[in-house]
Amino acid sequence: MSHHLDSPAARQDVRLDITDLYVFRGERGTVFVLNVNNSITGPDAPQGFHREGRYEFRIDADADARQDVVYRFTFGEPGPAGAQPWALHRLTGDNSRDDHATGTEIATGVTGVTGGTGAEVAGRAGERVWAGRAGDPFWIDHDVLAAVGEAFGHGERADLSGWDRGKAANVFAGQTVHSLVLEVPDEELLRHTGGAPALGVWAVSVLATDAGGWRQIQRAGHPMFHPVFSQHDPELGDRYNSTRPDQDEELYSDLTARRIADVVAAYGTAENPRSYGEAVTAFLFPDVLPYRVGSPAGYGFAGCNGRTLTDNVVDVMFSLVTNTPFDAGLTKDCVTARPTDAFPYVAPAARPAADR
Repeated sequence: MSHHLDSPAARQDVRLDITDLYVFRGERGTVFVLNVNNSITGPDAPQGFHREGRYEFRIDADADARQDVVYRFTFGEPGPAGAQPWALHRLTGDNSRDDHATGTEIATGVTGVTGGTGAEVAGRAGERVWAGRAGDPFWIDHDVLAAVGEAFGHGERADLSGWDRGKAANVFAGQTVHSLVLEVPDEELLRHTGGAPALGVWAVSVLATDAGGWRQIQRAGHPMFHPVFSQHDPELGDRYNSTRPDQDEELYSDLTARRIADVVAAYGTAENPRSYGEAVTAFLFPDVLPYRVGSPAGYGFAGCNGRTLTDNVVDVMFSLVTNTPFDAGLTKDCVTARPTDAFPYVAPAARPAADR
């Protein structure tokens, strides 16, 4: 799982549980996609988006791991058919770091379902926006996930001795997520980043508190951080999700480097496992997804520039953190519905089981 159900706080209300973040080149500009609330939690889980929460794309334009531009989604009460009204605001400069700033409203609409209801909405400056239920584009085999989690929980090799690659299965096949899709024309995005094309992007979900403030529930930058490092350390998952990218090096670099070093030492694939762990940590922290505006995106073995909806991040990340070639047995073809090349890019949502 990339970020699916990755901490106790996120599991308390799956509407705030971020599953994945994507940033890539679209038809007209830079596309940001945030997925939350996977249907794997079952029909009794809360549906849709949290009306007392916020969902934000945060963009760093000067490499200090602090946001300079924020695109913030908020949601209202669901209607009789379950559709929710939403509003999208943009915040820049100091306002982007102020929980109480309102910013500029750039679009409003209602949620829908890919392949069904819910229309694309045009923003004030040519943005394209869509929010609603879509197919989950992520894939992973449960046994491989568990083995890697055990390895990093105990500092050992991943035990796949009983795993049959030929029987690998995507645990998220047929599942849906609730997606936020925002496409911003490059010239409009650059106008708000001061012309800086090299960006750092992450996403957060936050929840209103009784005291009138906001509590960060989850954040997402690089894929697969939580399944690797906090699958067996829920306290780390909650702590990590409550902090900021500019704190990552101070708070987590030593712990992360040590855990990588222990596993790499077990594999025997580096002369100096600690040095290798520090090199991987330098790549992962601060935990923001780098992307250069106007360029093709890709998260691969040669490095990362954003992330597309079909990048095989499982094999990439598991290979990186173990310093060992990893083949988890699955490809992008194992998802139930493939993402498209046309807006809103996310896959058509699978029909509920009761309707099949």
